This record gives sequence, C-alpha cells and structure tokens, in this order.
Amino acid sequence: MTFTIPLFRCFCLFFHAVIVFNLVSATELTFELADDDIQCFFEEIDKGEKFSLDYQVITGGNYDVDCSVVDPGENVLYEESKKQYDHFSHTAEETGVYKVCFSNEFSTFSHKTVYFDLQAGEEPALVPEMHNRVSALTQMESSSVLIHEILKTISESQTHYRLREAIDRIRADEIHEHVMYWSIGETVILFVVSISQVVMLKSFFTDKKPLPGLSS
Repeated sequence: MTFTIPLFRCFCLFFHAVIVFNLVSATELTFELADDDIQCFFEEIDKGEKFSLDYQVITGGNYDVDCSVVDPGENVLYEESKKQYDHFSHTAEETGVYKVCFSNEFSTFSHKTVYFDLQAGEEPALVPEMHNRVSALTQMESSSVLIHEILKTISESQTHYRLREAIDRIRADEIHEHVMYWSIGETVILFVVSISQVVMLKSFFTDKKPLPGLSS
C-alpha cells in the first residue's frame, strides 16, 4: 500500500498532463491563399478569456499578407497590412464568434501559403489544488510540472523549426530553379556565340568569286 498510492497519483498527474492540452481551445492550420483572395476563420470565445494569434507567411511573393481580427460586434481589434509574421493577444470583452481574416487582395499574380496558430483560454494548473494549497509540492508533483513545461517548450520549438525548415527548403528550391534557368540561358548563349564565331572565321578563308562582267 505504501507504493500503490504514489504510483496511482503519478499516473493521474501524467494523464492530466496529457489531456490538459485539450482543455485549451487551439486552432493550428497551414493553408493556401490565392491571389486577389481573402479567407476568414471563426472561433467562439467566452467573455474574459484570453486568446492569442500567431501567423507567418511561408511561401509566395514577398512573403507578406494582410491580417485582421474582428470581435462579435464587428469592432476591429487588430489590423495589419503586408506583414510577414506577427503576434497578437487580447482578452475577450464579450462572448461570441471572433473572426480572423487573411487577405491577399493586393497581389494580382502570386498566391501565398500561410500558417497560423489561434489559442483561446488559459491552461489550467497541472495539479488542481496547486494555487490554494499551503504545503509545498511533493517531489513527484514538482517533477510532473517540470516535465509538462518541458513538453510544452519542445512542442513550440518543433513548430518553430518546422516552419523555418519549410521556408528554407522552399527558398532553396527557388534558388535552384533560378540557377538552372540561368545555366540553360548561358549554355544557349555560349552555343550561339561559338557557332557565330566559327561562321565568321570560315568566311575569312573562303575565296570570293568575282562577279561576272567585272573581270579584266
């Protein structure tokens, strides 16, 4: 019985650490935004809840996009033009559906790939009575809280590195494509110049026949 209770409590803390991510409303999405187009996303948020928005343009044009956040009363909470990436946080002043829009209407020929992460609500304490208890956390509880925070940091870092890797890979592909086209152009020019020089040199050593009636 001495070992059963701590092990059971450890399992509960671990189970709580796993499901606690589901208690925070979160939307993470990567989508394509066509040229001269606008796309909006909707999230229902309760009054007093904090929410945050992170977005970044992964591909397309100058890697910029227009973004706006509108509350249920059609009040504009956030509006930025031609941003590559940004962060916005706010506390909801009324309950309702909030709208997040991304616009590429200023572009007439290049479509964009946009990533955004919208999180609403605060994450509850890993140990339910942690804020109200008088005694200090046990070593097992402290370890569980520490592991939980480390897992959050790892998850955020992985998202950041995936975005950076995607952007760098796409830029590398674009550079490779430009270098390939430039090499093909240089090769064509080299062949044209070479053939022209051969023809020109050949003309210097060709006997020119006199025109009829001009011979003495």
